Amino acid sequence: MVAAISLLVVVSVSILITRIAAIMLAHTGLSRETARFQARSAFTGAGFTTGESERVVSHPVRRRIVLVLMLLGNAGIVSAVSSLILTFVDSGDDGSSLTLRIVMLTLGLAILWAIATSPWVDRKLARLIDWTLHRYTRLDVKDYASLLQLSGDYRVIEIEVQSEDWMCNKTLSELQLRDEGIIVLGIQRGKDTYLGVPQGDTTVSAGDIMIAYGRYDALEELDERRRGRRGEKEHKKAKAEQQKVVEQQADEDAESRREQEQDSDKSET
Repeated sequence: MVAAISLLVVVSVSILITRIAAIMLAHTGLSRETARFQARSAFTGAGFTTGESERVVSHPVRRRIVLVLMLLGNAGIVSAVSSLILTFVDSGDDGSSLTLRIVMLTLGLAILWAIATSPWVDRKLARLIDWTLHRYTRLDVKDYASLLQLSGDYRVIEIEVQSEDWMCNKTLSELQLRDEGIIVLGIQRGKDTYLGVPQGDTTVSAGDIMIAYGRYDALEELDERRRGRRGEKEHKKAKAEQQKVVEQQADEDAESRREQEQDSDKSET
């Protein structure tokens, strides 16, 4: 009887561990479904070779989570198998006792399965784990390059605004950064204030940390730009450069569309 209870405890803890790991993986930027799949794969040692697995291995935080899962999974599977064997190997028990253990074990596993697959339990447990992670950890290391599908010359960087910078004490509307091919995703102001998706009337102040997206060369030039006539000339030059980039991209897009249409016509014939 003790072995059967031990088996149910091991299964319960295993379910809880994989659920916590899945939510931790989701905090790094994976989708909930992918995070669950990868957590269960790592815990059971299935070792699936997929694109999602490569994203896990190449990310330092995800890799540590999966490593712990693999270690706990090996110990959990060994404990579960041992408990299962001990449940049925007991020469001192008669047939009725063995039948009772089988019934209790089956019933316990059925209850655990119902709990593990219950959407209501999943929502409640996910909220509790989320709250605990937010309160007691700083797990917020997302793979932004993968999330934003960054490629080529495009990057997301932080720009710390200095008092002598060209951007300082101007609104986003006045800066016209979109004309330079730069999008401001957010502004960190002090320790406690974050302006997400700031509007045109937002003023950029000294000490702000701007999170910007665009071509790396344009972002680097903006970070080094200082106030004054030279700064205004560099701004006009950056706008002209971005216009060339837009025209080039339009030509490439038109060429790509023509090739797709030609391929479509060939496939129809």
